[in-house]
Amino acid sequence: MDIEFARTFLAVIETGSFLKAAEKVHATQSTVSMRIKGIEERLGQALFERRKTGVILTPAGAKFQRHALQLVRVWDQARRDASLPEGIRSTLAIGGQYSLWDGFLLNWLAEMRQRHPDFGIEARFSPAAQLMDMLALGMLDIAVMYSPQVRPGFQAQYLFDEELVLVSSASDAGVFHPDGYIQMDWGQSFQAELDLAMPLDDAPILKFDLGSLGLRYLLDNPSSGYLPRRIVASYLESGRLRQIKGSPEFSYSAYAVYGKDSDRRAVEAARAQLVEVAQRFESRKGAP
Repeated sequence: MDIEFARTFLAVIETGSFLKAAEKVHATQSTVSMRIKGIEERLGQALFERRKTGVILTPAGAKFQRHALQLVRVWDQARRDASLPEGIRSTLAIGGQYSLWDGFLLNWLAEMRQRHPDFGIEARFSPAAQLMDMLALGMLDIAVMYSPQVRPGFQAQYLFDEELVLVSSASDAGVFHPDGYIQMDWGQSFQAELDLAMPLDDAPILKFDLGSLGLRYLLDNPSSGYLPRRIVASYLESGRLRQIKGSPEFSYSAYAVYGKDSDRRAVEAARAQLVEVAQRFESRKGAP
């Protein structure tokens, strides 16, 4: 079977629509229909039930889903392994939300390279929804994100709680100045909670999708913004940044998400190392 047929089948499941699946796999709707029909003819079973609101899996489609995911994963793994340099036994594709790379996943990556030099690692960053799509399509082995909406066939390993705090580089850091506030993208849940806890009369005039860029700007210009405590801890200790007193704090749990049938050595090693780094990080929180 053409691997793109299996990838298209998974895309239809994720989107619930042939049209939306076509956008995801960069094909036309007629091509998606042709691929699904091709699978159904080979299996001798209907995979989807067509409805006005979209499509849903038939019992046969639900059974085939696990095999399609394995097909895509095996192919992607084989593709990566075929290009491995000598001395590298296996590859691992890991993705994480932007902010989780700074101060956490980069530390994990360095330790993985030291402990498992025979692994080749592909590192990516994307928003949570895209990471789940990439997992579902077999493009990632493991993804690290905040409060994931775990889908069938996957499981989540709790890592640690992220604390977002409002910090300022202004001389009067104890006072919040709305006109100097920088909005950083920590996800829709954070923004919704912030709007309820601390509504602003005017929308921020400066926004950053990437928190690390917002931090660099904040350090060089008198301003304020929400950043993970683990990232700004050293700046708070040195006095270069100060936390605005009385400002609301927000906490989000970080998880590692991977397939329930993922038992490869690389995936298990990555998961165990993520837990170890997270536990070490959590233990430092309680240190005096």
